[in-house]
Amino acid sequence: MSADDALARILAGVPALPAVDVQLLDALGLVLAEEISADRDVPPFRNSAMDGYAVRGDDVATAPTRLRVVGEVAAGGFPDRAIGKGEALRIMTGAPMPEGADTVVRVEDTDNASDVVTITAPTPKGISVRQAGEDLRAGETILGTGTVLRPAEIGLLASVGRARVRVRKRPRVAVFSTGDEIADLDAPLGKGQIRDSNRYTLASAIRAMGAEPWVRGIVPDSPDALHAALREAMAADAIVTSGGVSVGDHDHLKPVLSELGTIDFWAIAIRPGRPLAFGALKDGERRVPIFGLPGNTVSALLTFEIFVRPALLRMQGREHVSRPRTTARLLEPIEKIPSLRFFARGIHDAGAGTVRLTGPQGSGILRSMSLANCLIDLPAGRDRYEAGESVDVILTEQPEPR
Repeated sequence: MSADDALARILAGVPALPAVDVQLLDALGLVLAEEISADRDVPPFRNSAMDGYAVRGDDVATAPTRLRVVGEVAAGGFPDRAIGKGEALRIMTGAPMPEGADTVVRVEDTDNASDVVTITAPTPKGISVRQAGEDLRAGETILGTGTVLRPAEIGLLASVGRARVRVRKRPRVAVFSTGDEIADLDAPLGKGQIRDSNRYTLASAIRAMGAEPWVRGIVPDSPDALHAALREAMAADAIVTSGGVSVGDHDHLKPVLSELGTIDFWAIAIRPGRPLAFGALKDGERRVPIFGLPGNTVSALLTFEIFVRPALLRMQGREHVSRPRTTARLLEPIEKIPSLRFFARGIHDAGAGTVRLTGPQGSGILRSMSLANCLIDLPAGRDRYEAGESVDVILTEQPEPR
């Protein structure tokens, strides 16, 4: 199966998460599930964009000129009188403009006097005044359903008084490793055992893409242990496991998974990461997607990037689930298996328009991912790419388009 076909089946097979109400700051990075309109003009009144003096523009068209200072207003206050010809009101940034004034002279263009101020530079009429409704108009739709909420959108929601907002749920993702050869970080290593880096790598990848990792334990190679772990993990919105999906490994996995739901074991025509399992467990009316990733550490993280990350984004209501791409000039030759699509770990230099390998590309060399800022996407059909060729690059340090 091709990677594109596998991803299409996965995206079509994951359920959309429900809409929930959350506190405003908890909505960062989530997808809006309602339309938002401004409840009032923003700003609600004319105000000064500078510290200075509120004046009539006709009085400061030429300089120098002297104006009588008739008061002062700060942000949070309100002017108690209008401004007439030859008058000025000392004003702070954000303070409401007095009637009669249409211009603010910045303090740097005055002698900063408190009784009679000298304007030292001509000031264009209307400058440094923010109009009521300049940002938002009352009743105007400011954010639509499906908007991904960044800091700017959170600020807009605060501007219209939304302490809570309706969004697509943030996925809670159970993650565990399988295998008798895996030991936890602080456990002594027995003969033939290795430390479990996958669980921490994948949990970090889950958190980095905006979901909530629910880190479980290491599941031994036994049907009963797997059954119990999956039963518990079904309380999550999705499940990610690593190990036990290679050819010959899943003889005891398939019956357990089939009892709890549906599962397919695929051989994807890619390197690294050829084995992949995908299905859904049944929890009453809920379907909980499960992703079985390879046990090799690079393969696990790369298949998460290519298949699981887009699926979790789609579950949150994201329309665009693919990282940005570019093309770059290859600095060194790369050999590959002709029948497989190869995702090489690379270092992309955007300024030079070049890309090179991080070093050795074995599926157990996690440092190849640590050094990388991209994946070099080399399609099936060839066994070698030469230095100087233009290749496709997936920019793994840049977020998906909104």
